[in-house]
Amino acid sequence: MSIKEKDVLDARKYYLKEFCYFDGECDITFNIVDINFERKTINIAVTNRGKISVIEYDLIQDKNCDFFFEYG
Repeated sequence: MSIKEKDVLDARKYYLKEFCYFDGECDITFNIVDINFERKTINIAVTNRGKISVIEYDLIQDKNCDFFFEYG
């Protein structure tokens, strides 16, 4: 299995799971909608102060080959 296929299979376990972040004022909820490793993007449904938005972020890979995105 290539690294790309492994990343896609590992990422699927996070789809539609809920993650929370406190930005200093309120809780923000994230739900992963889609991860595209070819384009290196991630689509996130963000709930912030009652407003829901689907936003595309750049998918970043660190030196340990872990993927993340930067909010804000």
